[in-house]
Amino acid sequence: MLCAIRYNFALLGLVSNDEGCQKRMQLIRGLKQSVSPNTGCVATIGKFDGVHCGHQQIIEAVIAKAQAMNFPSLVMVFEPDPYEYFQAEKAPARLTRFREKFRLIEQLGVDWLACLSFDKRLANMPAEDFIQSILVKQLNVKHLIVGDDFRFGASRQGDYSMLERQGKSHFTVQNTQSIKQGTERISSSLIRQKLQQDELDQVRLLLGRNYSICGKVSHGQKLGRQLGFPTINIPLKRRVSPIHGVYLVLVGGVADEPVYGVANVGKRPTVNGERAILEVHLLNFNGDCYGAHVEVWFLDKIREERKFDSLEHLKQQISKDIAAANKKIQH
Repeated sequence: MLCAIRYNFALLGLVSNDEGCQKRMQLIRGLKQSVSPNTGCVATIGKFDGVHCGHQQIIEAVIAKAQAMNFPSLVMVFEPDPYEYFQAEKAPARLTRFREKFRLIEQLGVDWLACLSFDKRLANMPAEDFIQSILVKQLNVKHLIVGDDFRFGASRQGDYSMLERQGKSHFTVQNTQSIKQGTERISSSLIRQKLQQDELDQVRLLLGRNYSICGKVSHGQKLGRQLGFPTINIPLKRRVSPIHGVYLVLVGGVADEPVYGVANVGKRPTVNGERAILEVHLLNFNGDCYGAHVEVWFLDKIREERKFDSLEHLKQQISKDIAAANKKIQH
Protein backbone atom coordinates (compact mmCIF):
# COMPACT_ATOMS: atom_id res chain seq x y z
CA MET A 1 0.00 0.00 0.00
CA LEU A 2 1.27 3.48 -0.86
CA CYS A 3 0.29 4.90 2.51
CA ALA A 4 2.90 2.65 4.08
CA ILE A 5 5.73 4.08 1.98
CA ARG A 6 4.82 7.74 1.42
CA TYR A 7 7.68 9.22 3.39
CA ASN A 8 9.79 6.16 4.17
CA PHE A 9 12.96 7.68 2.71
CA ALA A 10 15.11 4.87 4.12
CA LEU A 11 13.16 2.40 1.96
CA LEU A 12 13.67 4.65 -1.03
CA GLY A 13 17.41 4.70 -0.41
CA LEU A 14 17.68 8.37 0.59
CA VAL A 15 19.06 7.80 4.07
CA SER A 16 22.67 6.74 4.56
CA ASN A 17 23.32 3.99 7.07
CA ASP A 18 25.89 6.14 8.86
CA GLU A 19 24.41 9.61 8.37
CA GLY A 20 26.93 10.80 5.80
CA CYS A 21 30.11 9.50 7.48
CA GLN A 22 30.52 6.52 5.17
CA LYS A 23 33.94 6.12 3.59
CA ARG A 24 34.23 6.13 -0.18
CA MET A 25 34.52 2.82 -2.01
CA GLN A 26 37.66 2.50 -4.16
CA LEU A 27 37.30 1.48 -7.82
CA ILE A 28 39.61 -0.85 -9.76
CA ARG A 29 38.85 -0.32 -13.46
CA GLY A 30 40.20 -3.03 -15.74
CA LEU A 31 42.86 -5.70 -15.63
CA LYS A 32 45.86 -3.39 -16.10
CA GLN A 33 45.20 -1.00 -13.21
CA SER A 34 47.97 -1.39 -10.67
CA VAL A 35 46.01 -0.02 -7.71
CA SER A 36 44.50 -2.87 -5.70
CA PRO A 37 44.22 -4.13 -2.13
CA ASN A 38 47.58 -5.92 -2.53
CA THR A 39 47.79 -6.73 1.16
CA GLY A 40 44.95 -9.21 0.55
CA CYS A 41 41.17 -9.07 0.46
CA VAL A 42 37.95 -11.01 0.99
CA ALA A 43 36.05 -11.05 -2.30
CA THR A 44 32.93 -12.10 -4.15
CA ILE A 45 32.28 -12.21 -7.90
CA GLY A 46 29.08 -11.75 -9.88
CA LYS A 47 26.91 -9.54 -12.06
CA PHE A 48 24.96 -8.17 -9.07
CA ASP A 49 22.30 -6.74 -11.38
CA GLY A 50 19.79 -4.94 -9.19
CA VAL A 51 21.80 -5.48 -5.98
CA HIS A 52 18.73 -7.28 -4.58
CA CYS A 53 18.27 -8.79 -1.13
CA GLY A 54 20.13 -11.95 -2.11
CA HIS A 55 23.08 -9.93 -3.34
CA GLN A 56 22.98 -7.81 -0.21
CA GLN A 57 23.22 -10.85 2.02
CA ILE A 58 26.24 -12.14 0.08
CA ILE A 59 27.97 -8.76 0.26
CA GLU A 60 27.22 -8.44 3.98
CA ALA A 61 28.84 -11.88 4.47
CA VAL A 62 31.92 -10.66 2.57
CA ILE A 63 32.17 -7.55 4.75
CA ALA A 64 31.77 -9.56 7.96
CA LYS A 65 34.45 -12.07 6.89
CA ALA A 66 36.77 -9.26 5.83
CA GLN A 67 36.45 -7.61 9.21
CA ALA A 68 37.08 -10.93 10.98
CA MET A 69 40.23 -11.56 8.89
CA ASN A 70 41.34 -7.90 9.04
CA PHE A 71 41.33 -7.51 5.25
CA PRO A 72 39.42 -5.09 3.00
CA SER A 73 36.25 -6.31 1.29
CA LEU A 74 36.01 -6.46 -2.51
CA VAL A 75 33.20 -7.05 -5.01
CA MET A 76 34.04 -7.95 -8.62
CA VAL A 77 31.63 -7.11 -11.46
CA PHE A 78 31.84 -6.97 -15.26
CA GLU A 79 31.07 -4.32 -17.89
CA PRO A 80 29.35 -4.91 -20.18
CA ASP A 81 27.23 -7.62 -18.65
CA PRO A 82 28.42 -10.96 -20.12
CA TYR A 83 24.92 -11.55 -21.51
CA GLU A 84 25.20 -8.24 -23.41
CA TYR A 85 28.59 -9.26 -24.80
CA PHE A 86 27.34 -12.59 -26.13
CA GLN A 87 23.69 -11.79 -26.95
CA ALA A 88 23.70 -8.04 -27.72
CA GLU A 89 20.12 -6.80 -28.23
CA LYS A 90 18.71 -10.18 -27.18
CA ALA A 91 20.25 -9.88 -23.70
CA PRO A 92 17.88 -9.57 -20.70
CA ALA A 93 16.98 -6.03 -19.67
CA ARG A 94 19.32 -4.50 -17.14
CA LEU A 95 17.90 -3.62 -13.73
CA THR A 96 20.83 -1.32 -12.93
CA ARG A 97 23.41 0.56 -14.97
CA PHE A 98 26.99 0.55 -13.68
CA ARG A 99 26.65 3.93 -11.98
CA GLU A 100 23.55 2.76 -10.10
CA LYS A 101 25.21 -0.53 -9.17
CA PHE A 102 28.29 1.31 -7.88
CA ARG A 103 26.20 3.53 -5.61
CA LEU A 104 24.15 0.66 -4.21
CA ILE A 105 27.21 -1.48 -3.45
CA GLU A 106 29.03 1.48 -1.92
CA GLN A 107 26.09 2.12 0.41
CA LEU A 108 26.52 -1.38 1.82
CA GLY A 109 30.01 -0.45 3.05
CA VAL A 110 32.27 -2.32 0.60
CA ASP A 111 35.91 -1.18 0.47
CA TRP A 112 36.77 -2.01 -3.17
CA LEU A 113 34.82 -2.54 -6.39
CA ALA A 114 36.75 -4.25 -9.20
CA CYS A 115 35.11 -3.72 -12.60
CA LEU A 116 36.60 -5.86 -15.36
CA SER A 117 35.93 -5.12 -19.01
CA PHE A 118 34.13 -8.15 -20.41
CA ASP A 119 35.74 -8.25 -23.82
CA LYS A 120 37.24 -10.85 -26.14
CA ARG A 121 40.32 -11.20 -23.95
CA LEU A 122 38.36 -11.94 -20.80
CA ALA A 123 35.77 -14.10 -22.58
CA ASN A 124 38.58 -16.33 -23.94
CA MET A 125 40.68 -16.40 -20.79
CA PRO A 126 41.13 -19.96 -19.48
CA ALA A 127 39.62 -20.47 -16.04
CA GLU A 128 43.03 -21.38 -14.59
CA ASP A 129 44.48 -18.07 -15.83
CA PHE A 130 41.58 -16.15 -14.33
CA ILE A 131 42.36 -17.69 -10.94
CA GLN A 132 46.13 -17.22 -11.06
CA SER A 133 46.41 -13.91 -12.91
CA ILE A 134 43.47 -12.01 -11.47
CA LEU A 135 42.43 -13.57 -8.16
CA VAL A 136 45.91 -14.47 -6.93
CA LYS A 137 48.42 -12.08 -8.55
CA GLN A 138 46.39 -8.91 -9.10
CA LEU A 139 43.91 -8.97 -6.22
CA ASN A 140 45.67 -11.24 -3.73
CA VAL A 141 42.35 -12.80 -2.65
CA LYS A 142 42.54 -14.54 0.73
CA HIS A 143 38.92 -15.70 0.99
CA LEU A 144 36.33 -15.96 -1.79
CA ILE A 145 32.55 -16.20 -1.43
CA VAL A 146 30.62 -17.30 -4.54
CA GLY A 147 27.26 -18.82 -5.38
CA ASP A 148 26.83 -22.54 -5.85
CA ASP A 149 26.17 -22.00 -9.59
CA PHE A 150 29.10 -19.68 -10.27
CA ARG A 151 30.89 -20.41 -13.58
CA PHE A 152 33.80 -18.54 -15.14
CA GLY A 153 36.55 -18.69 -17.74
CA ALA A 154 36.46 -19.60 -21.44
CA SER A 155 33.44 -21.76 -22.27
CA ARG A 156 32.42 -21.44 -18.58
CA GLN A 157 34.81 -24.25 -17.68
CA GLY A 158 35.62 -22.90 -14.22
CA ASP A 159 33.40 -23.78 -11.28
CA TYR A 160 33.39 -23.95 -7.49
CA SER A 161 35.40 -27.16 -7.29
CA MET A 162 38.10 -25.69 -9.55
CA LEU A 163 38.35 -22.65 -7.29
CA GLU A 164 38.87 -24.94 -4.32
CA ARG A 165 41.57 -26.97 -6.11
CA GLN A 166 43.46 -24.19 -7.90
CA GLY A 167 43.28 -21.67 -5.11
CA LYS A 168 44.06 -24.08 -2.30
CA SER A 169 47.47 -22.65 -1.43
CA HIS A 170 46.34 -19.03 -1.83
CA PHE A 171 42.76 -18.59 -0.64
CA THR A 172 39.83 -20.38 0.93
CA VAL A 173 36.45 -20.64 -0.80
CA GLN A 174 33.02 -20.38 0.80
CA ASN A 175 29.88 -21.54 -0.97
CA THR A 176 26.63 -19.60 -0.76
CA GLN A 177 23.31 -21.36 -0.43
CA SER A 178 20.39 -20.07 -2.47
CA ILE A 179 18.68 -17.21 -0.63
CA LYS A 180 14.91 -17.23 -0.86
CA GLN A 181 12.03 -14.82 -0.26
CA GLY A 182 9.20 -17.15 0.68
CA THR A 183 9.50 -20.21 -1.56
CA GLU A 184 11.17 -18.46 -4.52
CA ARG A 185 14.90 -17.99 -5.03
CA ILE A 186 15.76 -14.31 -5.25
CA SER A 187 17.24 -13.56 -8.65
CA SER A 188 17.52 -10.70 -11.11
CA SER A 189 15.44 -12.77 -13.55
CA LEU A 190 12.63 -13.08 -11.01
CA ILE A 191 12.66 -9.32 -10.43
CA ARG A 192 12.49 -8.65 -14.18
CA GLN A 193 9.52 -11.02 -14.34
CA LYS A 194 7.77 -9.23 -11.46
CA LEU A 195 8.35 -5.86 -13.13
CA GLN A 196 6.83 -7.14 -16.37
CA GLN A 197 3.84 -8.42 -14.41
CA ASP A 198 3.47 -5.03 -12.65
CA GLU A 199 3.94 -6.63 -9.22
CA LEU A 200 5.78 -3.66 -7.73
CA ASP A 201 5.02 -4.69 -4.15
CA GLN A 202 6.82 -7.99 -4.79
CA VAL A 203 9.69 -6.15 -6.46
CA ARG A 204 9.95 -3.94 -3.37
CA LEU A 205 10.30 -7.02 -1.15
CA LEU A 206 12.90 -8.65 -3.40
CA LEU A 207 15.03 -5.50 -3.70
CA GLY A 208 14.53 -4.22 -0.16
CA ARG A 209 13.59 -0.86 -1.71
CA ASN A 210 11.45 0.58 -4.49
CA TYR A 211 12.73 -0.06 -8.00
CA SER A 212 14.33 3.08 -9.39
CA ILE A 213 16.15 4.49 -12.41
CA CYS A 214 18.82 7.20 -12.15
CA GLY A 215 19.96 9.64 -14.79
CA LYS A 216 20.68 13.21 -15.81
CA VAL A 217 17.83 15.45 -16.90
CA SER A 218 18.31 16.37 -20.54
CA HIS A 219 16.53 18.51 -23.10
CA GLY A 220 13.76 16.80 -25.04
CA GLN A 221 11.31 17.79 -27.76
CA LYS A 222 9.32 19.79 -25.19
CA LEU A 223 6.10 18.23 -26.49
CA GLY A 224 4.79 17.90 -22.95
CA ARG A 225 5.13 21.65 -22.44
CA GLN A 226 3.16 22.25 -25.63
CA LEU A 227 0.40 20.00 -24.28
CA GLY A 228 0.37 21.84 -20.96
CA PHE A 229 2.16 19.09 -19.03
CA PRO A 230 5.92 19.81 -19.00
CA THR A 231 8.16 16.82 -18.34
CA ILE A 232 11.73 16.14 -17.35
CA ASN A 233 13.48 13.71 -19.69
CA ILE A 234 15.97 11.10 -18.48
CA PRO A 235 17.79 8.98 -21.11
CA LEU A 236 17.63 5.30 -20.14
CA LYS A 237 21.12 4.50 -21.52
CA ARG A 238 20.48 0.75 -21.65
CA ARG A 239 19.78 -1.62 -24.50
CA VAL A 240 16.41 -2.76 -23.16
CA SER A 241 14.24 -1.23 -20.43
CA PRO A 242 12.96 -3.64 -17.76
CA ILE A 243 9.89 -1.51 -17.19
CA HIS A 244 7.29 0.00 -19.55
CA GLY A 245 4.15 2.08 -19.16
CA VAL A 246 2.78 4.93 -17.07
CA TYR A 247 3.53 5.04 -13.33
CA LEU A 248 3.10 7.02 -10.16
CA VAL A 249 6.65 7.90 -9.10
CA LEU A 250 8.71 9.87 -6.63
CA VAL A 251 11.64 11.88 -7.95
CA GLY A 252 14.68 12.74 -5.86
CA GLY A 253 17.27 15.32 -6.83
CA VAL A 254 15.01 18.18 -7.92
CA ALA A 255 14.12 19.58 -4.49
CA ASP A 256 14.99 19.15 -0.81
CA GLU A 257 12.49 16.30 -0.59
CA PRO A 258 11.27 13.85 -3.27
CA VAL A 259 8.51 15.13 -5.53
CA TYR A 260 5.60 13.04 -6.78
CA GLY A 261 5.17 12.67 -10.50
CA VAL A 262 3.61 10.72 -13.35
CA ALA A 263 6.19 8.91 -15.46
CA ASN A 264 6.05 7.33 -18.87
CA VAL A 265 8.66 4.75 -19.87
CA GLY A 266 8.46 3.90 -23.54
CA LYS A 267 8.81 5.06 -27.14
CA ARG A 268 5.87 7.51 -27.20
CA PRO A 269 4.04 5.85 -30.13
CA THR A 270 1.60 8.77 -30.56
CA VAL A 271 4.49 10.94 -31.82
CA ASN A 272 6.29 8.06 -33.57
CA GLY A 273 9.15 7.88 -31.08
CA GLU A 274 11.95 5.46 -31.99
CA ARG A 275 13.89 5.16 -28.75
CA ALA A 276 12.58 4.38 -25.28
CA ILE A 277 13.01 7.19 -22.76
CA LEU A 278 11.86 8.01 -19.25
CA GLU A 279 9.87 11.23 -18.98
CA VAL A 280 8.21 12.52 -15.82
CA HIS A 281 5.60 15.19 -15.25
CA LEU A 282 6.29 16.51 -11.74
CA LEU A 283 3.22 17.26 -9.64
CA ASN A 284 3.13 20.65 -7.89
CA PHE A 285 6.64 21.59 -8.96
CA ASN A 286 7.81 24.26 -11.41
CA GLY A 287 11.58 24.46 -10.88
CA ASP A 288 14.33 24.23 -13.50
CA CYS A 289 15.78 20.67 -13.50
CA TYR A 290 18.03 20.62 -16.57
CA GLY A 291 21.36 19.01 -15.80
CA ALA A 292 20.21 17.61 -12.45
CA HIS A 293 21.08 14.03 -11.53
CA VAL A 294 17.82 12.48 -10.38
CA GLU A 295 16.49 9.17 -9.13
CA VAL A 296 12.98 8.06 -10.07
CA TRP A 297 11.29 5.54 -7.76
CA PHE A 298 8.39 3.58 -9.27
CA LEU A 299 5.53 3.26 -6.78
CA ASP A 300 2.51 2.01 -8.71
CA LYS A 301 1.46 1.22 -12.28
CA ILE A 302 -1.28 3.42 -13.75
CA ARG A 303 -1.63 1.96 -17.24
CA GLU A 304 0.19 0.58 -20.26
CA GLU A 305 1.65 2.92 -22.86
CA ARG A 306 -0.47 3.11 -26.00
CA LYS A 307 -0.85 5.08 -29.21
CA PHE A 308 -3.61 7.73 -29.40
CA ASP A 309 -5.40 8.98 -32.49
CA SER A 310 -4.42 12.60 -31.85
CA LEU A 311 -2.46 14.84 -29.53
CA GLU A 312 -5.77 16.06 -28.10
CA HIS A 313 -6.71 12.52 -27.07
CA LEU A 314 -3.22 12.12 -25.55
CA LYS A 315 -3.70 15.36 -23.62
CA GLN A 316 -7.02 14.10 -22.26
CA GLN A 317 -5.42 10.84 -21.17
CA ILE A 318 -2.57 12.65 -19.40
CA SER A 319 -5.17 14.58 -17.39
CA LYS A 320 -6.75 11.27 -16.40
CA ASP A 321 -3.34 9.83 -15.47
CA ILE A 322 -2.62 12.79 -13.20
CA ALA A 323 -6.03 12.41 -11.55
CA ALA A 324 -5.35 8.70 -11.01
CA ALA A 325 -1.95 9.49 -9.53
CA ASN A 326 -3.38 12.07 -7.11
CA LYS A 327 -6.01 9.55 -6.03
CA LYS A 328 -3.32 6.97 -5.28
CA ILE A 329 -1.28 9.54 -3.31
CA GLN A 330 -4.28 10.44 -1.16
CA HIS A 331 -5.29 6.80 -0.61
